[in-house]
Amino acid sequence: MIDWFHWLNLAGVAVCAISGTLMAYQKRMDGFGVIVLASVTAIGGGTLRDVMLDLPVFWVADTDYLYTTMIAAFIPVIWLRISPRFPFHYLLIADAFGLALFNVVGIEKTLANDGGMAVAIAMGTITGVFGGLLRDVICREVPLVLNGELYAMTCIVGGFVYATCHHYGLATQWCGMISLTATVLMRLGAMRWHWQLPVFRSETT
Repeated sequence: MIDWFHWLNLAGVAVCAISGTLMAYQKRMDGFGVIVLASVTAIGGGTLRDVMLDLPVFWVADTDYLYTTMIAAFIPVIWLRISPRFPFHYLLIADAFGLALFNVVGIEKTLANDGGMAVAIAMGTITGVFGGLLRDVICREVPLVLNGELYAMTCIVGGFVYATCHHYGLATQWCGMISLTATVLMRLGAMRWHWQLPVFRSETT
């Protein structure tokens, strides 16, 4: 379980760092901007989660996460220096996978530290969305979590899928994989078919 969790967390950090780097490229930031945006996207949500759970901040306790962030940030940099044309829908796809990976990581870390399932779902959502929220705020974009297709709700649904699998006694790895798949598919479906949760009725003239 420890190895599974560690590699899952590293994968989430890497994917989100790539997402942050692509946004930095889109906004024509310099090298320092790339590092800042990749870092806040990759470790922002997990940092807030650990502070709220009163746990050692994960990237301070294990510097593998910082190294992974730096290495992953330079993958799209090298790609874009070779081929300046990059399909930016990959940014949203990378963001969807990062969202799902961090959602599962937040759930499992909370449960491993004796948190209840409701708290785990909340922490999974925070872990998933907060880094991307910081990225969008720094770039002066309306955060994806607050606008457009389903975003944070996909984490909540993925959390309930995890809770259901956990309730029926599935192994932790299976709970995580099924939840991750559900979150990714729901987010990609929301992007493709523009699923939303309308609250206010549109005014007609």
